Amino acid sequence: MVAETNRRLKRFLFFLCLFLNTQFSFGADTISSDHSLSGESTIVSAKRVFELGFFRPGSSPNYYLGIWYSKDRSRKAVWVANREKPVTFASELRISDGNLVLFDELKTVVWSTNVSSIRNSSRSVKAVLLDDGNLVLKATTGPSESLWESFDYPTHVWLPGAKFRYNKITNTSQVITSWKNSEDPAPGLFSCEIDPKDNTFMLLWSRTQKYWDSGTWSSSTFSNYPTMKFRYIYDYKLVNDTNESYFTYSIKEDSVDISHLEIDVSGQVKIFNLVPPNPWTVFWSFPSQQCDVYGFCGAYGSCNENSSPHCSCSKGFKPKSPIDWDSKDYSGGCIRDTKLQCEKINGSTKGNERDTFLEIHIMLLPENKQSVEAKSSDECKSKCLINCSCTAYAYDTLGCSIWKGDVLNMVQLGVGDSNRKTLFVRQAVSDHKGLLRNWKFYVILFVCIAVLIFFIAGFLYYMRRRKMANKDGFRRNSQINRIVSADESERHVSNLLLSSSGQYQFGEDEKRDIHIPFVTLESILVATDNFSEANKLGEGGFGPVYKGLFPGEEEIAIKRLSSGSTQGLEEFKNEVLLIAKLQHRNLVKLVGYCVEGDEKLLLYEYMPNKSLDTFIFDDKLCELLNWEIRFNIILGIARALIYLHRDSRLRIIHRDLKSSNVLLDEEMNPKVSDFGLAKIFGGKQIEASTNRVVGTYGYMSPEYALYGLFSEKSDVFSFGVVILEIISGRKNTRFSQSELAMSLPHYAWKLWKENNALDLMYPTLRESCNEIEFLRCVKVALLCVQDDPADRPIMSNAVSMLENDQVGSISSPQQPTFVLKSSVSYDGCTEQFSENVLTNTINEGR
Repeated sequence: MVAETNRRLKRFLFFLCLFLNTQFSFGADTISSDHSLSGESTIVSAKRVFELGFFRPGSSPNYYLGIWYSKDRSRKAVWVANREKPVTFASELRISDGNLVLFDELKTVVWSTNVSSIRNSSRSVKAVLLDDGNLVLKATTGPSESLWESFDYPTHVWLPGAKFRYNKITNTSQVITSWKNSEDPAPGLFSCEIDPKDNTFMLLWSRTQKYWDSGTWSSSTFSNYPTMKFRYIYDYKLVNDTNESYFTYSIKEDSVDISHLEIDVSGQVKIFNLVPPNPWTVFWSFPSQQCDVYGFCGAYGSCNENSSPHCSCSKGFKPKSPIDWDSKDYSGGCIRDTKLQCEKINGSTKGNERDTFLEIHIMLLPENKQSVEAKSSDECKSKCLINCSCTAYAYDTLGCSIWKGDVLNMVQLGVGDSNRKTLFVRQAVSDHKGLLRNWKFYVILFVCIAVLIFFIAGFLYYMRRRKMANKDGFRRNSQINRIVSADESERHVSNLLLSSSGQYQFGEDEKRDIHIPFVTLESILVATDNFSEANKLGEGGFGPVYKGLFPGEEEIAIKRLSSGSTQGLEEFKNEVLLIAKLQHRNLVKLVGYCVEGDEKLLLYEYMPNKSLDTFIFDDKLCELLNWEIRFNIILGIARALIYLHRDSRLRIIHRDLKSSNVLLDEEMNPKVSDFGLAKIFGGKQIEASTNRVVGTYGYMSPEYALYGLFSEKSDVFSFGVVILEIISGRKNTRFSQSELAMSLPHYAWKLWKENNALDLMYPTLRESCNEIEFLRCVKVALLCVQDDPADRPIMSNAVSMLENDQVGSISSPQQPTFVLKSSVSYDGCTEQFSENVLTNTINEGR
């Protein structure tokens, strides 16, 4: 008992001493001879823009001295002093011998400004953190010029106002270098510097291999950096004189407040913007494709632009360091599961332990290849096989190419890419035999399952046809002259939508119910320039969307279902058979379709302004949407839902209403799209259930997400969430006010109950907003997201309340009780899957 008391007393005295030795700055911007930094103490620039202190990156136990934006709660460092020498919590930063010095807990010097010219001087010095993020060491008396500046020693970030320079006198260039990984600020493999030959920026791998450059400077832009032409956020300047050349940039006063350029651990240079309380977002990056970064996936690592993570190891290989891969450091690459057996004895390979080759398709061939004379693929293989230093080969129209040593920059290409090749990577024959055994097993298993599914599908199809024939009372002797009543057509379409055969082609019955033209794949390839990247508009839930130009200068949006995808076949059939029957000014118009081979495509009217989410969640584009436009968009979406629920011949439940599924035409009129998940209600049906819950978390009503029950009120719930997103500019699935509320509806409810609903308004709307209409929208939205479907209004009543009623006359909403937490955020604007955590288990979601 006495020993335990002594231990507690010693622990208390230790922390008391640590506390007494810690100088809390409370906003001071200077470190002088009688002040120091340690523990949690910091200094803050005069206008509270930047902060200097100790931080821990991620879950790392190590501490580093760094500078970050004071408004950034995550303490994302923009400059790090001791990149390669982490310290502990007990370290101290203070003035010593005319320098700013960092000491560890043993009082050993870890980092110093190292200004030797004043070390023996009688002048005292101080360190000041400026509002541009520059840490400056200067004398307290005499001339005010700086003795040392952090801007002269950048780490991984280039701040606005800093000069990124090349010194012509010393022939040295400033360098910014990436972190090793997300939790280790030590210099990584990727760096950026100025090329003295032509004053271009260049990105280097391992300080030797250039993999990107900015191109030549022409008064205002770099040739390989076209986005510099859009100068609505930044001003750029290049200075070139006899002593130095440097490049600098600044942020315009009316644009984003917090922004910087950073060379990321990914090897890309990125502009990051911060609008508190939201997290950091990427404004642009170069090179734009991750797989264009040299050596990003390391030796034998394969890079795929369309996968997450981008790097993977081929069969027979594994990550060299799984821990580094978990930290998004893929530079170690992959290693073989089994060592190569290449061993020459008297000019021949030993025994039967010959090495063989793993065939990898659809590759962009790696760099550093060597050409070898060979008249056939077999001869090329043989020449590589007898050479123990040969690790891979390829044979094409250009002849035989081999690679020696580690293979870098293996890039996986898309199916339609004209640059795709086949690469053969050397591996032990034992691994190859194992792969062959596995391959045969999976082929047999696949064939058995396919045969079983075929017989089951055939039996179900026969039974359904027989049931329909008995119900109709007659046989259809002539399919060409068949006449179907409106009611019978609705029932037939409903049956088709309930089918889950998953076939790639439409049957004859299905084709008769398609009332839009069939467009040949050949004409689509011509219109999209063979699905070129230049015509790509974005990436949808089931594949990319392209812009096509048809004869007569007609622009069409073409949705291409990803080839070979196991998802989306039902949804594709759903859209072709359903959306063509819907005609409303606020619904997107389907103008054609194509099913040829593995290709499945839908042709829509072209929407030049793309989707609603690209405007309301973009800090610049959102300014184009004043209150009148936003209010009209809300009403347009509501009228579309009224049509689907009540006015169309087929009563439709959309089931996936969200901001990204609302398109905007040239006049900013909304058009609801993406009917792949829609369901038809017949007769007096008001509710249905499903065991397959699909949709997007954050927009799904609680009864649907938890129990699979859906109705008109499911769309009403989604509509309420979309209203809140439109008027607040916040995305529910990325809601970050976790200390205030669990989701956007809960945050809106809290403000409503506190009579502070106007605080929900996006700042740019304050001048144009009609406050009465705004409050009406908030209240209607809260009515729509109530937990009990019976408490939610039908869409016609919602429109009536939005257009006519005074706020006070609308019934009071109940508090939302459905809790949603966002766990994953994405950089891009298009989402295929929304990953979140709900209070109950979700069967399936997208």
